[in-house]
Amino acid sequence: MTQTPQRSIKSRASLAGHPLHPVMIHFPVAALMALVACDLAYWYTQDTFWLRGGLWLAGVGAFGGWVASVAGIIDLVTVARIRRLITGWSHAIVAVVMLSLASLNWLLRFNEPSAVLPWGLAISLVTASLIALAGWLGGQLVYEHAVGVEVES
Repeated sequence: MTQTPQRSIKSRASLAGHPLHPVMIHFPVAALMALVACDLAYWYTQDTFWLRGGLWLAGVGAFGGWVASVAGIIDLVTVARIRRLITGWSHAIVAVVMLSLASLNWLLRFNEPSAVLPWGLAISLVTASLIALAGWLGGQLVYEHAVGVEVES
C-alpha cells in the first residue's frame, strides 16, 4: 500500500524555520523524569539532599514546561491544519493535565518538603506517565502529520 505524499504543516512559533516547541521541551521533560529518580532516592536513603534536588527539579520541570507550552499553543491556535487534528488536541490536553500535576507537585514540595512521601512520589510517577503519552502524541504529530518538518516531494 502506498501512501499519498503529505504536505508539511509549518509551525508559526519558529525561529529560522525551526519549530520552537520541540526544542524547548527537552529540559522540562528531563527535569520531571529525573524527579522520579530523585524521589525514589529520597525514599531509599531519607537524605534531605534529595528533597532539595527534587524541589528544584519540580520547579524547573513545571516552569519550563509552561514556557515551552506557549510555543505549542501558538501553533495549535494559529495553524488551522493543526487545529483540525484530533492528535493535536489530545497532545495539548494531556500536556496541560501533566503540567498542572507538575505544578501541584512543586507547590506541595515548596510548602511541605516532607510531603514527598507518598504524594510527591505518586504525582511524579503519574506525571512521568503523562509525559510518555504526550511524547508519543507529539511524535505522531511530527511523523504521521508532518507538523513542523519539511516533506520532500
